[in-house]
Amino acid sequence: MTTRAQKKLRNDLIYQRKQSEQTPDEWLLEQGLEPAKLGLRNQSDMTINLDSPQTADPNETELRLQDNAEPEDPSFVVKEERPGWKGYVEWEDYPEKKAKAHKRFKRFKFPPPPEFQLGPVPATNPVLEGVRWKLWHKAIGGALTDVPEESWRTVLKEKHPGMLHLLQFPYNGEPPKGLLIEKPITPNELHFVRNHGGIPDIDPKKFDLRLDGLVNNPQKLTLADLQDESKFPRVSKLVTIQCSGTRRFEQIQVYAGEGDEMINAPWAEGAIGTAKWTGVSLKKVVKYCGGLKDGAKHIELYGAETYFKGGEVMNYVVSVPWSKVKANEVLLAWEMNDKPLPRIHGFPLRAVVMGYIGARSVKWLYRIKAIEQPSRAPVQSREYLYFQQQYGKHNQLPHLGIQIQEMPVSSAIMTPWQKEAVVHNGHIEVTGWAYSGGGRWPERVEVSSDGGWAWYQVPLENLSPKHKWAWRTWKVSTELVVRCWDNSLNTQPMEVRQSWNWGLHVTSSCHRIKIYSVNASREATRKRLMEFEEHKESFLPITRPTEYKTQSLEEYNKLWAKMEPRDVDD
Repeated sequence: MTTRAQKKLRNDLIYQRKQSEQTPDEWLLEQGLEPAKLGLRNQSDMTINLDSPQTADPNETELRLQDNAEPEDPSFVVKEERPGWKGYVEWEDYPEKKAKAHKRFKRFKFPPPPEFQLGPVPATNPVLEGVRWKLWHKAIGGALTDVPEESWRTVLKEKHPGMLHLLQFPYNGEPPKGLLIEKPITPNELHFVRNHGGIPDIDPKKFDLRLDGLVNNPQKLTLADLQDESKFPRVSKLVTIQCSGTRRFEQIQVYAGEGDEMINAPWAEGAIGTAKWTGVSLKKVVKYCGGLKDGAKHIELYGAETYFKGGEVMNYVVSVPWSKVKANEVLLAWEMNDKPLPRIHGFPLRAVVMGYIGARSVKWLYRIKAIEQPSRAPVQSREYLYFQQQYGKHNQLPHLGIQIQEMPVSSAIMTPWQKEAVVHNGHIEVTGWAYSGGGRWPERVEVSSDGGWAWYQVPLENLSPKHKWAWRTWKVSTELVVRCWDNSLNTQPMEVRQSWNWGLHVTSSCHRIKIYSVNASREATRKRLMEFEEHKESFLPITRPTEYKTQSLEEYNKLWAKMEPRDVDD
């Protein structure tokens, strides 16, 4: 028997065995009501790893050693980096410290991410706890041990009690819809928070900002230096910051995607906020440092929090093009809505990158470095990537994704709520927000009451004032439209929502199911599936982040070069 035939026989036997193990609740699987329990239907000629995946145990909150864990290195103690900088550990300057942390990390076994996409989203607040992220900090120990608990205390102190806590740690939270757009400027306690690590506690008198890399005159500037108006003119800007994950919950309803609870938190419509930010233009600060050396095209921004990726530990690092800085569109801010920055929003200093996704507006900013190309740090090169829809767990590679910078035009309805019953007198009042990134602004907002056939323009007097870098809030009353179907049409509706009725009868719409397509005849897909076998890693659930590196830095750089031009000349 050939190898291909053997594989087919094995897969057929697995499928037959599953078919023979019918249970009374099989219909739940057949109808996609319990997708997390579905197996993999293999119709290819490949052997796929069908081992039962490890599932998250919500009660597993203690560290557990690997069975073959190496002895602890007692000489490795993670200490506070500098006096007055609580919760800050410098990783980027010390590769040997990173290596020791990684070695310690590998001594432990950690639970996988909780399944919140293929199953129901927990009806709790916080929605997700972030157990893995807490345990990662605890595993490294020392100065990071108490960071999760201290960060949560800051959340409870600084944020509105009505906040929806999507993730307890690292903290991710958004305001309730009813409060988000009460005013065009978002109050500090209601502004969404998207953190990637703990919340450092930095004494402003002990703070300094390091500027180095391809600058002609590297400097260290204190907060007092930056606030000295004889050196740097003070600037205030009204800027909307939006997380690229805003409204992710809607995509999850279509089909699940990568399921790390921090990277892919189930945001609704509230991961956006507008504030008056006060500080200095980064362009002026770079000029004060003598400008850039030849070849410098990007600016790397360093945040003081500790971040984890693939078992490696690091500081939070991203980059923005120099052209963005040169256009005076990057602010170093120390005030938010005429008050000192709250700790949770980056005190004492943060970046505000106008028109870009929130991930580039680095909080607890402590270093700025001029570099030749976009940062190779994981947050820039392996996260916040926009993939074409045919890419997924089975074939995506980091260099194939577009690094997300500007957000496209978007809008959301704040009232009424999804599936809400509305009693009215012929008109329904609708409110919401509209925003476009990159310095573009909403010119017109339209609302439809019939699924997008006819549109009603929001009157200009019902739109908040226009600003280059900010959203516009709006409200409009729409007339209910009636449609009569007579009995001679006999047409089949395309969507089931057009057939919905309280009795749930006569579902005559086109039958639709959703699948996650993995085409094993594609070379890239076959290669990826073989990698899963080689690494003895289960392909299921599809939301589980791939544990092994799918691409080395050498491959990334080689393929990146082939994808040029990624940078345009000025």
